[in-house]
Amino acid sequence: MAKIKKLGIMGGTFDPLHYGHLLAAEWAREICQLDQVAFVPAARPPHKQLDAVLDGQHRYAMVKLGIRGNPYFTASAVELQRQGLSYTVETVTAYLERYPGVEIYFILGMDALLLTSTWKDVDHLAGLCQFIVATRPGYAIDRNAEDFLGVPAALWEKIRFITIPGMNISSSGIRARVAEGKTIKYLLPGPVEQYIYEHRLYLPRGNKA
Repeated sequence: MAKIKKLGIMGGTFDPLHYGHLLAAEWAREICQLDQVAFVPAARPPHKQLDAVLDGQHRYAMVKLGIRGNPYFTASAVELQRQGLSYTVETVTAYLERYPGVEIYFILGMDALLLTSTWKDVDHLAGLCQFIVATRPGYAIDRNAEDFLGVPAALWEKIRFITIPGMNISSSGIRARVAEGKTIKYLLPGPVEQYIYEHRLYLPRGNKA
């Protein structure tokens, strides 16, 4: 394998992985000329209740199924193996130790960017990597707007915004559709859809038997 010089990391719960995640990762890879993008499912996201997130092994399995066929994408269980709360700064540090000299680009959505003020050691993290923020078409970026006032100042010089079509897909919306018995076809890769149905995921408690 060629040496990895520019690595993208896409963290998240991936509950489940969908085409919005994949589009953001692929466009970030192309625009920023990344050698590889690692999808890293969180074990225990600090901002979510544990019982609100599907078991990590199911989420990791769906990531592996969803990225299959793209030679630039990999799935990493680094946060699942570490257990405990999942912190981006620890994951980025682990990759810097694994690949000395690598440039890391952390890929996230606008919702996650607006929560970065709550992240562990975010100022230190800003010194470790670049940030690629995927936005919907027409989304106005104004650093002085009220929504952005909580974004740590240290991040602004490290952010590149990219516009991604199809970003209205959400994991929560997919979970709701499954629970309501509605179709999720074309919202996520076929193998992920099949996995959800085979394992009876996201159904109301009384329908999982």
